[in-house]
Amino acid sequence: MTPSRKAFLGELISEAVAICIVMTFGLSVAAMYTLYDPSPYKTAYWGVCITWGMAVSISIYVTGAVSGTHANPGVTLALALYRGFAWKKVLPYWCAQLVGAFLGAAIVYALYYTVIDHFNATQHLTRAGGGAAGVFFTAPGLAVTPMKAFVDEIILTAILIFGIFAITDEFNTMAPQANFGAIVIGLLVAVIGASAGYLEAWAINPARDLGPRSFAWLMGWNAAAFPGDGNYWWVPIAGPLIGAVIGGGMQHLLIRPFLPRNRPLAGPQ
Repeated sequence: MTPSRKAFLGELISEAVAICIVMTFGLSVAAMYTLYDPSPYKTAYWGVCITWGMAVSISIYVTGAVSGTHANPGVTLALALYRGFAWKKVLPYWCAQLVGAFLGAAIVYALYYTVIDHFNATQHLTRAGGGAAGVFFTAPGLAVTPMKAFVDEIILTAILIFGIFAITDEFNTMAPQANFGAIVIGLLVAVIGASAGYLEAWAINPARDLGPRSFAWLMGWNAAAFPGDGNYWWVPIAGPLIGAVIGGGMQHLLIRPFLPRNRPLAGPQ
């Protein structure tokens, strides 16, 4: 194997590991929130949000030096459009991210499947009927239709990618220094969840929903997973991809050109 091929293989493994980390912690806290009564998070929802956010931070610290830790197809797409990421790597990165998310869901299932079955039995639910589905994949919340959720996911993902681009912009003198950016990105994810997570569980990442949804479908959630309530399955895929393009474009076009290194020096006054 040539050095370049070996390096690329390492990047793909890194991407799979990164989102596997995020899913393992994130879906586990979703299980804690959903399956236990009393839930340790029902009156402490920030705990759910910060767990997801810090899972993202941990994944960056583990894998960022290898692949840059996209861990999100929307991030990969935006980087290809606006930051020179190689287009030939986009589909392989997406596949690695889906594999990692699927494996993360499998780990969480191994941890919680007996609790899931107990929850469904005591609540008189079934997997096929959607019992405990919220452990693995997202769905519209109170008074939210699939089309409303689609718009929500565009907006929330645009905020996420705008923030990531700003935090990681080499010309942004106000960005976190050294390796602290990973913590700030994690906090950004947590803040989005804390402010809008109840709308439809803030997927903001196509792999985050599609990987675990595919695993859940194989494990018996059937139509609850695909096509989902109201044919919902496509919303957390298409919405975040569109939102990533918009959010990345806004930072790239509206803010980046005016950052210090891109601004002409002022002449004599």
